[in-house]
Amino acid sequence: MPAVTLGLPVHNGERYLRLSLDSLLAQTFTDFELIISDNASTDGTAEICREYAAHDRRIRYVRQPTNIGAGPNHNILPPMARAPYFKWASHDDVYDTELLRKCMEVFRMHPDATLVHCWDARIDPEGNRLPERPYTLDTANPSPAARLRSLLHTDGGDDFYGVIRTDVLRRLGPHGSYFNADRVFVAGLSLYGPFHQVPEVLYFRREHPNRLSRASTRDRAAGLDPLRRSRLRHPEVRLYGEYVAGYYRTIRRAPLSAADRWRCNVEVTRWVGTVTARIGRTRQLHVPVT
Repeated sequence: MPAVTLGLPVHNGERYLRLSLDSLLAQTFTDFELIISDNASTDGTAEICREYAAHDRRIRYVRQPTNIGAGPNHNILPPMARAPYFKWASHDDVYDTELLRKCMEVFRMHPDATLVHCWDARIDPEGNRLPERPYTLDTANPSPAARLRSLLHTDGGDDFYGVIRTDVLRRLGPHGSYFNADRVFVAGLSLYGPFHQVPEVLYFRREHPNRLSRASTRDRAAGLDPLRRSRLRHPEVRLYGEYVAGYYRTIRRAPLSAADRWRCNVEVTRWVGTVTARIGRTRQLHVPVT
């Protein structure tokens, strides 16, 4: 049984897929399996995946017959994992060869950790490094409420792509398809235990116009689940409402004491109040003067 499962969901990723696969397969920590789920790609993705799978026994390639959306394509990977640790990988990002080894070393030093990741840097479509953003999240705090507060109010961090305990992933449940579902998902992980960071830049996140995180609210939700394209069945207010409700639902399901559960609910309620007040002020600024 491998120590780590890498799950790589992809849809029409031929431009950068080889670079991503090469950096994953070059890891100095070699005790892993790589499962690729091809979400009905129509470009050369399938040929690239089959080529790599034929040359490396650690790779399993599965193909979805129809486009099920990025959310379900992510969600089918953890149940297929054979390893006690799991990491999602992105087809357009690049990974330092030491990333897995150093993350696993941190897990040995911090057995209470739910997730271990590293500092990251942005790269442009050609691979040139962009200005770095410091990691300022308080996710190593022993208090679940403090970790949640940090994730609610602080931007930055790509912990979704960290190395995660597989058993926690399965207890947490699937990734949603509403607006900012990834933020709720990472917040949920934080309620199961602290995160720890390798204090080195070992992950390079590629910025390009087609990245889903740069799309509009509607397009992001539809990218996660094509059914979200319907404005009648999934109006924008529903997408935002599910986002907020997702935090409360995650808190309810997490293994917290009654006191910690209450503190976490208070943090979300305060955050909702802060966001609502900010929206109100913005609307006032745009009211035309008659």
